[in-house]
Amino acid sequence: MTALNQMAAISALYRRRGQLPLRTRLLVTLGAVAALHAAAVVLLFSGPAGGGQPLVLGLVLTAYLAGVKHSYDWDHIAAIDNSTRKFVAEHKDPVSVGFAFSLGHSSVVVLAGVLLVAGASLVGSLMTEGTAGNTALGLIGSGVSGLFLLAMGVFNGSAFLQAAKAYRSAGADQGVSAVDLGTKGFVARLLARPLSRVQRPGHIYVIGFLFGLGFDTATTIGLLVMTTAASLAGVSPLALLALPLSFASAMTLCDTVNGMAMMHMYRSALRHPLRKLGFNAVITGLSAVSALFISVITLGGFCAAAFGLRDPLTSWLGAIDLGDGGLVLVGVLLAVWALNAVRRRLSA
Repeated sequence: MTALNQMAAISALYRRRGQLPLRTRLLVTLGAVAALHAAAVVLLFSGPAGGGQPLVLGLVLTAYLAGVKHSYDWDHIAAIDNSTRKFVAEHKDPVSVGFAFSLGHSSVVVLAGVLLVAGASLVGSLMTEGTAGNTALGLIGSGVSGLFLLAMGVFNGSAFLQAAKAYRSAGADQGVSAVDLGTKGFVARLLARPLSRVQRPGHIYVIGFLFGLGFDTATTIGLLVMTTAASLAGVSPLALLALPLSFASAMTLCDTVNGMAMMHMYRSALRHPLRKLGFNAVITGLSAVSALFISVITLGGFCAAAFGLRDPLTSWLGAIDLGDGGLVLVGVLLAVWALNAVRRRLSA
Protein backbone atom coordinates (compact mmCIF):
# COMPACT_ATOMS: atom_id res chain seq x y z
CA MET A 1 0.00 0.00 0.00
CA THR A 2 2.87 2.31 0.83
CA ALA A 3 4.42 1.66 -2.59
CA LEU A 4 1.12 2.53 -4.26
CA ASN A 5 0.91 5.76 -2.27
CA GLN A 6 4.46 6.66 -3.30
CA MET A 7 3.67 5.96 -6.95
CA ALA A 8 0.55 8.10 -6.70
CA ALA A 9 2.55 10.94 -5.12
CA ILE A 10 5.18 10.74 -7.89
CA SER A 11 2.44 10.72 -10.53
CA ALA A 12 0.77 13.76 -8.97
CA LEU A 13 4.10 15.59 -8.82
CA TYR A 14 4.73 14.78 -12.50
CA ARG A 15 1.34 16.21 -13.46
CA ARG A 16 2.08 19.41 -11.52
CA ARG A 17 5.66 19.78 -12.80
CA GLY A 18 4.72 22.81 -14.89
CA GLN A 19 3.63 24.60 -11.71
CA LEU A 20 6.96 24.08 -9.95
CA PRO A 21 9.25 27.13 -9.59
CA LEU A 22 11.70 27.65 -12.43
CA ARG A 23 14.69 27.18 -10.12
CA THR A 24 13.33 23.84 -8.91
CA ARG A 25 12.86 22.56 -12.45
CA LEU A 26 16.37 23.70 -13.35
CA LEU A 27 17.82 21.81 -10.40
CA VAL A 28 15.78 18.68 -11.19
CA THR A 29 16.92 18.70 -14.82
CA LEU A 30 20.57 19.22 -13.91
CA GLY A 31 20.20 16.56 -11.21
CA ALA A 32 18.98 14.09 -13.83
CA VAL A 33 22.05 14.85 -15.97
CA ALA A 34 24.27 14.31 -12.92
CA ALA A 35 22.50 11.01 -12.20
CA LEU A 36 23.36 9.76 -15.70
CA HIS A 37 27.01 10.60 -15.10
CA ALA A 38 26.93 8.84 -11.72
CA ALA A 39 25.35 5.74 -13.26
CA ALA A 40 28.08 5.61 -15.91
CA VAL A 41 30.78 5.82 -13.22
CA VAL A 42 29.13 3.07 -11.15
CA LEU A 43 28.97 0.77 -14.17
CA LEU A 44 32.55 1.60 -15.08
CA PHE A 45 33.89 0.47 -11.71
CA SER A 46 31.65 -2.58 -11.50
CA GLY A 47 32.78 -6.01 -12.49
CA PRO A 48 35.93 -8.00 -11.77
CA ALA A 49 38.61 -5.49 -12.80
CA GLY A 50 36.40 -2.45 -12.62
CA GLY A 51 37.63 0.71 -14.24
CA GLY A 52 41.22 -0.10 -13.48
CA GLN A 53 41.83 -1.47 -16.96
CA PRO A 54 43.48 1.15 -19.18
CA LEU A 55 41.45 -0.21 -22.11
CA VAL A 56 38.17 0.41 -20.28
CA LEU A 57 39.13 3.92 -19.19
CA GLY A 58 40.26 4.83 -22.69
CA LEU A 59 37.08 3.50 -24.28
CA VAL A 60 34.83 5.32 -21.82
CA LEU A 61 36.69 8.59 -22.38
CA THR A 62 36.41 8.11 -26.14
CA ALA A 63 32.67 7.42 -25.83
CA TYR A 64 32.21 10.53 -23.68
CA LEU A 65 34.01 12.76 -26.17
CA ALA A 66 31.96 11.21 -28.98
CA GLY A 67 28.81 12.21 -27.09
CA VAL A 68 30.06 15.79 -26.78
CA LYS A 69 30.79 15.94 -30.51
CA HIS A 70 27.46 14.36 -31.39
CA SER A 71 25.57 16.99 -29.38
CA TYR A 72 26.89 19.67 -31.75
CA ASP A 73 25.46 18.05 -34.85
CA TRP A 74 23.45 20.64 -36.72
CA ASP A 75 20.19 18.71 -36.46
CA HIS A 76 20.50 18.62 -32.65
CA ILE A 77 21.03 22.34 -32.38
CA ALA A 78 18.31 23.18 -34.89
CA ALA A 79 15.73 20.93 -33.21
CA ILE A 80 16.49 22.16 -29.68
CA ASP A 81 16.70 25.87 -30.57
CA ASN A 82 13.54 25.91 -32.65
CA SER A 83 11.57 23.84 -30.13
CA THR A 84 12.69 26.07 -27.27
CA ARG A 85 11.56 29.13 -29.16
CA LYS A 86 8.13 27.60 -29.78
CA PHE A 87 7.59 26.95 -26.07
CA VAL A 88 8.81 30.41 -25.07
CA ALA A 89 6.42 31.92 -27.63
CA GLU A 90 3.65 30.12 -25.72
CA HIS A 91 4.93 31.78 -22.50
CA LYS A 92 6.28 28.54 -21.05
CA ASP A 93 9.65 27.98 -19.36
CA PRO A 94 11.07 24.99 -21.28
CA VAL A 95 14.05 24.18 -19.06
CA SER A 96 14.26 20.54 -20.16
CA VAL A 97 13.89 20.73 -23.96
CA GLY A 98 17.56 19.93 -24.59
CA PHE A 99 17.55 17.20 -21.94
CA ALA A 100 14.38 15.56 -23.27
CA PHE A 101 15.57 15.62 -26.89
CA SER A 102 18.99 14.26 -26.00
CA LEU A 103 17.58 11.60 -23.68
CA GLY A 104 15.28 10.38 -26.45
CA HIS A 105 18.12 10.39 -28.96
CA SER A 106 20.54 8.60 -26.64
CA SER A 107 17.91 6.05 -25.62
CA VAL A 108 18.37 4.49 -29.06
CA VAL A 109 22.13 4.29 -28.52
CA VAL A 110 21.82 2.87 -24.99
CA LEU A 111 19.25 0.30 -26.11
CA ALA A 112 21.47 -0.75 -29.01
CA GLY A 113 24.43 -1.01 -26.64
CA VAL A 114 22.48 -3.20 -24.23
CA LEU A 115 21.43 -5.49 -27.06
CA LEU A 116 25.02 -5.71 -28.30
CA VAL A 117 26.29 -6.61 -24.83
CA ALA A 118 23.52 -9.20 -24.56
CA GLY A 119 24.77 -10.76 -27.80
CA ALA A 120 21.82 -9.83 -30.00
CA SER A 121 22.74 -10.12 -33.66
CA LEU A 122 19.78 -7.96 -34.66
CA VAL A 123 21.70 -4.74 -33.94
CA GLY A 124 24.45 -5.73 -36.34
CA SER A 125 21.96 -6.22 -39.15
CA LEU A 126 20.32 -2.89 -38.40
CA MET A 127 23.72 -1.18 -38.59
CA THR A 128 24.61 -2.80 -41.91
CA GLU A 129 23.91 -0.39 -44.74
CA GLY A 130 21.57 -1.71 -47.39
CA THR A 131 19.66 -4.17 -45.22
CA ALA A 132 15.88 -3.91 -45.00
CA GLY A 133 15.94 -3.06 -41.29
CA ASN A 134 18.59 -0.36 -41.70
CA THR A 135 16.70 1.20 -44.61
CA ALA A 136 13.36 1.14 -42.77
CA LEU A 137 14.76 2.77 -39.62
CA GLY A 138 16.63 5.31 -41.71
CA LEU A 139 13.45 6.29 -43.55
CA ILE A 140 11.53 6.66 -40.28
CA GLY A 141 14.25 8.75 -38.66
CA SER A 142 14.91 11.00 -41.65
CA GLY A 143 11.22 11.40 -42.49
CA VAL A 144 10.19 12.44 -38.97
CA SER A 145 13.18 14.70 -38.37
CA GLY A 146 12.89 16.35 -41.79
CA LEU A 147 9.19 17.12 -41.44
CA PHE A 148 9.55 18.29 -37.84
CA LEU A 149 12.41 20.66 -38.68
CA LEU A 150 10.53 21.87 -41.76
CA ALA A 151 7.48 22.77 -39.64
CA MET A 152 9.64 24.46 -36.99
CA GLY A 153 11.66 26.32 -39.62
CA VAL A 154 8.55 27.67 -41.34
CA PHE A 155 7.02 28.60 -37.95
CA ASN A 156 10.09 30.52 -36.82
CA GLY A 157 10.77 31.89 -40.30
CA SER A 158 7.36 33.53 -40.25
CA ALA A 159 8.18 35.02 -36.86
CA PHE A 160 11.47 36.36 -38.21
CA LEU A 161 9.77 38.11 -41.14
CA GLN A 162 7.24 39.70 -38.80
CA ALA A 163 9.97 40.73 -36.36
CA ALA A 164 12.08 42.24 -39.14
CA LYS A 165 9.08 44.25 -40.30
CA ALA A 166 8.41 45.47 -36.76
CA TYR A 167 12.08 46.36 -36.30
CA ARG A 168 12.10 48.44 -39.49
CA SER A 169 9.10 50.36 -38.20
CA ALA A 170 11.22 51.32 -35.15
CA GLY A 171 9.14 49.22 -32.78
CA ALA A 172 5.99 51.29 -32.95
CA ASP A 173 4.25 48.62 -30.91
CA GLN A 174 5.96 48.83 -27.52
CA GLY A 175 4.77 45.36 -26.57
CA VAL A 176 6.05 43.51 -29.61
CA SER A 177 8.90 41.01 -29.52
CA ALA A 178 10.43 38.52 -31.88
CA VAL A 179 9.12 35.78 -29.62
CA ASP A 180 5.51 36.95 -29.36
CA LEU A 181 5.27 37.39 -33.12
CA GLY A 182 5.73 33.67 -33.61
CA THR A 183 2.21 33.01 -32.31
CA LYS A 184 0.49 35.37 -34.73
CA GLY A 185 -0.32 35.34 -38.42
CA PHE A 186 -1.44 32.90 -41.09
CA VAL A 187 1.55 30.55 -40.83
CA ALA A 188 1.13 30.16 -37.06
CA ARG A 189 -2.53 29.24 -37.54
CA LEU A 190 -1.62 26.87 -40.38
CA LEU A 191 0.92 25.01 -38.25
CA ALA A 192 -1.12 25.11 -35.05
CA ARG A 193 -2.65 21.69 -35.70
CA PRO A 194 0.53 19.81 -36.79
CA LEU A 195 2.44 21.20 -33.80
CA SER A 196 -0.43 20.86 -31.32
CA ARG A 197 0.93 17.51 -30.13
CA VAL A 198 4.17 19.16 -29.03
CA GLN A 199 2.79 20.89 -25.94
CA ARG A 200 5.59 20.47 -23.39
CA PRO A 201 9.31 19.61 -23.33
CA GLY A 202 8.59 15.97 -22.47
CA HIS A 203 7.06 15.49 -25.92
CA ILE A 204 10.44 16.33 -27.43
CA TYR A 205 11.69 13.00 -26.03
CA VAL A 206 9.70 11.18 -28.71
CA ILE A 207 11.09 13.49 -31.39
CA GLY A 208 14.63 12.84 -30.18
CA PHE A 209 14.03 9.09 -30.13
CA LEU A 210 12.77 9.10 -33.71
CA PHE A 211 15.72 11.29 -34.75
CA GLY A 212 18.07 8.58 -33.51
CA LEU A 213 16.48 5.61 -35.27
CA GLY A 214 18.53 5.92 -38.44
CA PHE A 215 21.93 4.84 -36.98
CA ASP A 216 23.34 7.19 -39.62
CA THR A 217 25.71 9.29 -37.51
CA ALA A 218 29.36 8.32 -37.64
CA THR A 219 29.90 8.79 -33.90
CA THR A 220 26.94 6.56 -33.06
CA ILE A 221 28.07 3.79 -35.38
CA GLY A 222 31.62 4.17 -34.11
CA LEU A 223 30.46 3.78 -30.50
CA LEU A 224 28.51 0.61 -31.27
CA VAL A 225 31.44 -0.88 -33.19
CA MET A 226 33.71 0.05 -30.29
CA THR A 227 31.37 -1.73 -27.88
CA THR A 228 31.51 -4.87 -30.03
CA ALA A 229 35.31 -4.74 -30.21
CA ALA A 230 35.59 -4.26 -26.45
CA SER A 231 33.41 -7.29 -25.81
CA LEU A 232 35.82 -9.36 -27.88
CA ALA A 233 38.71 -8.00 -25.78
CA GLY A 234 37.23 -9.46 -22.60
CA VAL A 235 35.82 -6.29 -21.01
CA SER A 236 33.14 -7.10 -18.40
CA PRO A 237 29.50 -6.66 -19.49
CA LEU A 238 28.83 -3.98 -16.83
CA ALA A 239 31.84 -1.95 -17.95
CA LEU A 240 30.64 -2.31 -21.54
CA LEU A 241 27.31 -0.76 -20.58
CA ALA A 242 29.24 2.26 -19.30
CA LEU A 243 30.22 3.07 -22.91
CA PRO A 244 26.75 3.96 -24.31
CA LEU A 245 25.80 5.51 -20.96
CA SER A 246 28.90 7.74 -21.04
CA PHE A 247 27.97 8.75 -24.57
CA ALA A 248 24.43 9.57 -23.40
CA SER A 249 25.70 11.49 -20.35
CA ALA A 250 27.93 13.75 -22.42
CA MET A 251 25.26 14.36 -25.04
CA THR A 252 22.54 15.18 -22.50
CA LEU A 253 24.85 17.56 -20.65
CA CYS A 254 25.69 19.60 -23.75
CA ASP A 255 22.16 19.54 -25.16
CA THR A 256 20.68 20.53 -21.78
CA VAL A 257 23.03 23.50 -21.50
CA ASN A 258 22.20 24.50 -25.07
CA GLY A 259 18.46 24.36 -24.41
CA MET A 260 18.73 26.37 -21.19
CA ALA A 261 20.89 29.00 -22.86
CA MET A 262 18.40 29.43 -25.69
CA MET A 263 15.52 29.59 -23.20
CA HIS A 264 17.28 32.40 -21.35
CA MET A 265 17.96 34.21 -24.61
CA TYR A 266 14.37 34.02 -25.83
CA ARG A 267 12.83 34.78 -22.42
CA SER A 268 14.84 37.99 -22.32
CA ALA A 269 12.88 39.10 -25.38
CA LEU A 270 9.67 38.92 -23.38
CA ARG A 271 11.13 41.01 -20.56
CA HIS A 272 12.65 43.66 -22.87
CA PRO A 273 10.61 43.47 -26.10
CA LEU A 274 11.65 46.69 -27.80
CA ARG A 275 15.26 46.86 -26.67
CA LYS A 276 16.04 43.31 -27.77
CA LEU A 277 13.78 43.08 -30.80
CA GLY A 278 16.59 43.34 -33.34
CA PHE A 279 18.86 40.88 -31.54
CA ASN A 280 16.15 38.27 -31.10
CA ALA A 281 15.01 38.74 -34.69
CA VAL A 282 18.52 37.81 -35.84
CA ILE A 283 18.64 34.76 -33.53
CA THR A 284 15.17 33.71 -34.69
CA GLY A 285 16.25 34.07 -38.31
CA LEU A 286 19.36 31.97 -37.76
CA SER A 287 17.33 29.26 -36.02
CA ALA A 288 14.76 29.22 -38.81
CA VAL A 289 17.37 29.07 -41.58
CA SER A 290 19.23 26.27 -39.82
CA ALA A 291 16.03 24.23 -39.37
CA LEU A 292 14.99 24.73 -43.00
CA PHE A 293 18.46 23.88 -44.30
CA ILE A 294 18.67 20.69 -42.23
CA SER A 295 15.14 19.72 -43.27
CA VAL A 296 16.15 20.05 -46.94
CA ILE A 297 19.22 17.85 -46.34
CA THR A 298 17.24 15.27 -44.36
CA LEU A 299 14.28 15.11 -46.71
CA GLY A 300 16.67 14.97 -49.66
CA GLY A 301 18.29 11.90 -48.09
CA PHE A 302 14.84 10.47 -47.42
CA CYS A 303 13.83 10.84 -51.07
CA ALA A 304 17.14 9.40 -52.25
CA ALA A 305 16.74 6.31 -50.06
CA ALA A 306 13.04 5.87 -50.74
CA PHE A 307 13.14 6.35 -54.52
CA GLY A 308 16.73 5.39 -55.33
CA LEU A 309 17.77 8.87 -56.55
CA ARG A 310 21.37 9.36 -57.67
CA ASP A 311 21.32 12.96 -58.90
CA PRO A 312 24.18 15.39 -58.09
CA LEU A 313 22.05 17.58 -55.77
CA THR A 314 20.95 14.68 -53.58
CA SER A 315 24.51 13.31 -53.50
CA TRP A 316 25.88 16.71 -52.43
CA LEU A 317 23.29 17.11 -49.68
CA GLY A 318 24.03 13.64 -48.37
CA ALA A 319 27.76 14.42 -48.16
CA ILE A 320 27.32 17.45 -45.85
CA ASP A 321 28.89 16.90 -42.42
CA LEU A 322 26.25 17.96 -39.87
CA GLY A 323 28.82 17.86 -37.08
CA ASP A 324 31.03 20.52 -38.69
CA GLY A 325 27.94 22.52 -39.63
CA GLY A 326 26.74 22.45 -36.03
CA LEU A 327 30.01 23.88 -34.75
CA VAL A 328 29.79 26.65 -37.34
CA LEU A 329 26.22 27.44 -36.21
CA VAL A 330 27.30 27.58 -32.56
CA GLY A 331 30.13 29.93 -33.51
CA VAL A 332 27.76 32.21 -35.41
CA LEU A 333 25.29 32.33 -32.50
CA LEU A 334 28.09 33.15 -30.04
CA ALA A 335 29.42 35.85 -32.37
CA VAL A 336 25.96 37.45 -32.63
CA TRP A 337 25.59 37.35 -28.84
CA ALA A 338 29.06 38.91 -28.35
CA LEU A 339 28.41 41.67 -30.88
CA ASN A 340 25.10 42.47 -29.25
CA ALA A 341 26.75 42.63 -25.81
CA VAL A 342 29.45 44.98 -27.12
CA ARG A 343 26.85 47.16 -28.85
CA ARG A 344 24.78 47.46 -25.68
CA ARG A 345 27.85 48.33 -23.61
CA LEU A 346 28.93 51.03 -26.06
CA SER A 347 25.44 52.54 -26.19
CA ALA A 348 25.05 52.50 -22.38
